[in-house]
Amino acid sequence: MTVRKEFDKGLQEMQTLLSEMGSRVERALVDATDALVNLNVIKARRIVKEDLELNQLEERVTELGAKLLATQQPVAKDLRRILAAFKIASDLERMGDLSVDVAKVVLRLEGQTLIKPLIDLPRMSEIVSTMTRESVQSYVAENVDLAYKMAKDDDVVDALYSQIIRELLTIMVEDPKTISQATLLSFVGRYFERIADHATNIGESTVYLVTGTRPDLNA
Repeated sequence: MTVRKEFDKGLQEMQTLLSEMGSRVERALVDATDALVNLNVIKARRIVKEDLELNQLEERVTELGAKLLATQQPVAKDLRRILAAFKIASDLERMGDLSVDVAKVVLRLEGQTLIKPLIDLPRMSEIVSTMTRESVQSYVAENVDLAYKMAKDDDVVDALYSQIIRELLTIMVEDPKTISQATLLSFVGRYFERIADHATNIGESTVYLVTGTRPDLNA
């Protein structure tokens, strides 16, 4: 096998690992949201348990990238591809951690009844789930337009988060007994908002890969 073919094989393997990480994060996010809506502690515990597998995938990306840097000494776009992969793997791992945080809220709510039907949080999660999937797609396809879409979607998520906080504050003022649960639900909104920020970071990494310049899509 020629040096270039070996390098391309390594890059493809790294891309496959990142795609798997993205799929796992998206599934964890969807499942955590479902667990929250239905207060399903069994599903929540499974999400927490499976997080280790995502961490292992990040380690594999890091190890593979380090090997390619050491043995192939890439330059220009090839170098950017590896550096972007490191950053994306880190963002995806953090997104997985935040999904686990949502699941842990479910565990803390075990035995309770929700203070209100959840509407905006699942809407927020749905948008963030799409962002997760499309951010990784933007990297794989080197699609700058899809990467920049993350910024617009992030604005929608931020607006929903603000709306959720206002509503929860109103509920807490009207009934102080709801403060504990309403605070936990506000944390969930924050976790979703942070996942969206990381998806936007992945969009930035895509633009960096293609153009050599990293924009600030979270501005």
